[in-house]
Amino acid sequence: MTYTVAPHADHGIFGPDSVTWKVYRFPTSVSVGFQRTALTEMLDPFVVASVDDSGSLRDRPAVRYDRTLQYTGTLVFGGSAAAVEAADTLMRIHTHVRGVEPLSGTPYDPNDPAGQLWIHLTQWHSVLYVYEKFGPGPLSPQEDEQYWAECRIAAAFQTIDPDTVPRNRAEMRAYYDRVRPELAASPAAIEHVRIILDTANTVFSAAPGRLRVLRPALDLLARKATIATLPRWMRAQLGIRQGAVTDVVVTALLRPMFRIAARRPQIMTEMLRTVSPLAYPVIAPVALDVSPLNSETVPVDEAWRRAGRPTPREQYLSSQVDREAVAAR
Repeated sequence: MTYTVAPHADHGIFGPDSVTWKVYRFPTSVSVGFQRTALTEMLDPFVVASVDDSGSLRDRPAVRYDRTLQYTGTLVFGGSAAAVEAADTLMRIHTHVRGVEPLSGTPYDPNDPAGQLWIHLTQWHSVLYVYEKFGPGPLSPQEDEQYWAECRIAAAFQTIDPDTVPRNRAEMRAYYDRVRPELAASPAAIEHVRIILDTANTVFSAAPGRLRVLRPALDLLARKATIATLPRWMRAQLGIRQGAVTDVVVTALLRPMFRIAARRPQIMTEMLRTVSPLAYPVIAPVALDVSPLNSETVPVDEAWRRAGRPTPREQYLSSQVDREAVAAR
């Protein structure tokens, strides 16, 4: 069956000349890269508390996967207006979410810039790391510089202070070193890690036709491959064990599979349609080189101006002023 792929309104925020598109278009991003991101996020107690209180991962893991991939795909590949709308909607949803992180007894806010920075950076680092491990290899120095510059651009879709976003790999490593003492794996985090690994949805596990009999093996391979990307200290905190030999074997097996998949985007997008029907119409037009209605690539500030909405950062700072004013009464 052939499905019509509707074009985006424009090239969005990054466009075809971006390193972001180059990295995120590779099939590692929606599979192992996405799973690595989800696992790494579980080391932030405040992120875990928010996810745990919502119950979305525990009760509806497939739905959460689908919606999260849709959101990420919209910001990276969608038209500029769609990207702004997605970020603005999530910002407003988060304004109504509050709770207490049980380990510290400290209130959490999903819109807190520090928490959003953690989520943002774990995604951008994970997607790049897996791309280089299983895909074409390291970016060139020029591409690497551009990728981290685009990472800072993407931060404008969240409440993040732009001055806190790393400008290169060295600053990214320094960020991990800085926040590592604050990371912890609560019982809820361990539970969520198990759910992520046990119910992992990957494009490979949606193999069509006769290849469906291979799904258990592909699921296991994807699980092992995701673990192989985690440093030892993360595995120890998350309660994950896997030997070095397994790491080497799954990497050797998956690297040629991903490279073959990258040359067959039609097959990959059809698999994506099965595992993430919400993300499919967002990612497929770019993966299949469907030209947008307008070939324009829109700067992020211009996209928010056209929408007539303040950026998430501006909204957050304004809300903080309002809270302080109420507290002072």
